[in-house]
Amino acid sequence: MKYSRFFIPTLREAPADAVIASHILMLRAGLVRKLSNGLFAYLPLGLRVMRKLESIIRSGMEAAGSLEIKPTVVVPAEFWKESGRWEAMGESLLRVKNRQGMDFVVSPTAEEAFTALVRGELFSYKQLPLNFYQINTKYRDEIRPRYGLMRAREFIMKDAYSFHANDESLDEAYRAMGQAYRRIFKSCALNVIPVRADSGAMGGSGSEEFMVESEIGDNTLLICPECEDAANVEKASCRNDFELKNEDEARKAASAFPPPEIVDTPGVKTISELEAFFKGDLPATRHIKTLVYHAANVEHEMFKAKNEFFAVCIRGDLELNEAKLAALLKAGEVTLAAEADVERLTGAPIGFAGPVGLKQLPVIACQSAAALFGALSGANLRDKHYKNVCYGRDWQAQLIADLRVVKAGDRCVKCGAALYEKKGNELGHIFKLGKKYTLAMKLNYLDEAGVEQTPTMGCYGIGLDRTIAAVIEEHHDEHGIIWPMTLAPFHVVVIPIQNNAAVEEAALKLCAELESLGVEVLLDDRTERPGVRFNDADLMGIPFRVVIGEKNLLQAKVEVKRRGEASAKLIDAVCAAEQLALEVKNGIDALKTGS
Repeated sequence: MKYSRFFIPTLREAPADAVIASHILMLRAGLVRKLSNGLFAYLPLGLRVMRKLESIIRSGMEAAGSLEIKPTVVVPAEFWKESGRWEAMGESLLRVKNRQGMDFVVSPTAEEAFTALVRGELFSYKQLPLNFYQINTKYRDEIRPRYGLMRAREFIMKDAYSFHANDESLDEAYRAMGQAYRRIFKSCALNVIPVRADSGAMGGSGSEEFMVESEIGDNTLLICPECEDAANVEKASCRNDFELKNEDEARKAASAFPPPEIVDTPGVKTISELEAFFKGDLPATRHIKTLVYHAANVEHEMFKAKNEFFAVCIRGDLELNEAKLAALLKAGEVTLAAEADVERLTGAPIGFAGPVGLKQLPVIACQSAAALFGALSGANLRDKHYKNVCYGRDWQAQLIADLRVVKAGDRCVKCGAALYEKKGNELGHIFKLGKKYTLAMKLNYLDEAGVEQTPTMGCYGIGLDRTIAAVIEEHHDEHGIIWPMTLAPFHVVVIPIQNNAAVEEAALKLCAELESLGVEVLLDDRTERPGVRFNDADLMGIPFRVVIGEKNLLQAKVEVKRRGEASAKLIDAVCAAEQLALEVKNGIDALKTGS
């Protein structure tokens, strides 16, 4: 490919709103252009990279037994209404109407579309398992799109969906996808951190995220330095610094304390204020912090209402993890109740709520609160608190679970080592969805006995734009991108630096030889100064730069420089194509085999 016939509008400077390396370099190297906030167009050079990534992903999906299909991007709203996500997804869902006034969704994800497709084709257990994927455009109406392709409104995603007769079959597909993801990201020269994760609005029983470390990451990861167990903060658990007691043990522990006693605490609301008020006699570790939450679209079998207020109790020194609360309730969203609602439901202003005698609200307890005896809690009266509160004797909860936010320094639940934090960006996510969508959308089949059954389901996604941006974040220097061989838009750039027939003939001959050996070559035939062309080659990140000049050609040599290395070397012109082809092959093979 000749540069003069290609389109690579490089920039010396990036726009002011580009603040991270991948955004800056994708614009400067002419890979993408911004059309609007959160909307980017791929230019020819960027599209070559995208196609390389698609090829890597397709190989991974084929190895995992997934078949590619091509659903529509615009999906009938009726499917989303069946699943319950028409409302639950909120304003991030782009809703449109056609000229007949029918509602449609511009897909942000495709659980509903794939379930609807399979619903029309699945009849017998003999057809299971089914595993399909697509590589397609998605749209989410992000409030604040930022960091270029890391968080855009429109994006390209690979999402796969599997359907199974039982959990054992789902587990097998889930493991195969996890292995495929590890190979895919290895082929992209990415160091990913697989972490346990919250399933969020997707639902389901389990999920794993594939993260890359990033200073601008949206996610906080808790990682064990010893056993390398890792989890997103939304899912992370830690070794308890308390002991949960059984009923007999709790009764015995409570007997050591007198009945709850109301104490005056005028204007004292916060945990720190209460610690000071009691002059250290009642530290935060002996406080029951009670928060009132509103939960939307609750699907927990214990609670019939779709929207409900809850009193949530946690130990005073800990922070409540709202993602864990939402997962426990199987709720679309949880938010702190407004002050007026708190006073209406508890009889007291914010800061004085407590679980003792609270009749108007279901009570949910973090394990840390249920382990407290002789504790301090709000009395549901203005300026009043209870002392000597004991779980089991003075209050109980409908549900008890781990609801704490885990922090750096907390102990690993597996080995006890102190956890540390990293910021990360999610590139891929795999879910065990279970029957959330198949039940809601009435997808059934007949089993061996002719009885109607509902299949269980898995979901597996990779963000392609994010993956490309993450590769650039991990592989660049002050001069530009350093592409891994598997993703480079061209493997070699050939730069003739004298305008004479011999140099031009040698450059064309080398390009032809390289192409015949399967090497992708860009011939920079521009009349720009050599320094400009060298800088552009570095900016674009092409792995090998070959400079052909009259002086070296007289010695039958060409100059070869590998991107990222400090110095160039002279090699024999006659064997240059074969040497470069071998290095390109070895570079690709090393990534694809993981060596």
